[in-house]
Amino acid sequence: MVTLVFVHGIRLSGAAWSEQLERSALPSRAVDLPGHGTRRGERFTLDAAADAVVEDIDEPALVVGHSLGGFVAIAAAARHPERVAGLVVADSTYLPGKTLEAPFRLAHRLLMRLPDHGEGLSRRQFRSVLPPKLAEAVIDGGIATEVIPDVAEAFADFDVLGELRTYPGPTWLINGSRDHFRRHERRFLAACADGRLVNVPKAGHYLPMVRGKEFAQLVLDAARGLPISGTPRDPVGLRMPPNPKSS
Repeated sequence: MVTLVFVHGIRLSGAAWSEQLERSALPSRAVDLPGHGTRRGERFTLDAAADAVVEDIDEPALVVGHSLGGFVAIAAAARHPERVAGLVVADSTYLPGKTLEAPFRLAHRLLMRLPDHGEGLSRRQFRSVLPPKLAEAVIDGGIATEVIPDVAEAFADFDVLGELRTYPGPTWLINGSRDHFRRHERRFLAACADGRLVNVPKAGHYLPMVRGKEFAQLVLDAARGLPISGTPRDPVGLRMPPNPKSS
């Protein structure tokens, strides 16, 4: 049976996936990337992050990454394709570069100037956009604003499309239709050896957390599409598009 490995976004932790872990019909775990969650204080590097994803995978898994986690999932799949049966990349189809790096560095500088380094502002942000139970889990897991410079440095020269091209397995690109990080989704889709593109209407960047039930079904459908899945089937729910290179 397929195992799910969930990879969180920048500043968050595996706690961001607590609802998905509760909803999952499959064996699942959520990692903490270096510099985040239980690993705060460690330096974030791309190699260390990719290793964190695959280090506990015994059998090929479906790796599900959101935002920063989507980029890390791609890196892990490129480096360890034998461990990754499939990829779900959520809200991560924006090419790294100066247009992405500069806003994050600016946000870091502004937050770090505040007496609490932006902790209160970040808590209010997550409480305003996430379901209450999940917002408190995210806050309890820690908000690692201090990791932003290391992440920006790690991705400054990251050839995400090149790495995606090296991964031979199936990839699902899932974006909220209102997410600003879907800008280059067609270029990501073209780079996939076996890709599918799904846009969820009226959803934003926090699709996996705000539309948890819907996203859990999409992940389950992706798992069912794997040749090694062995996953239970039910007649209800959303379905992934059957044709590669489709939307």
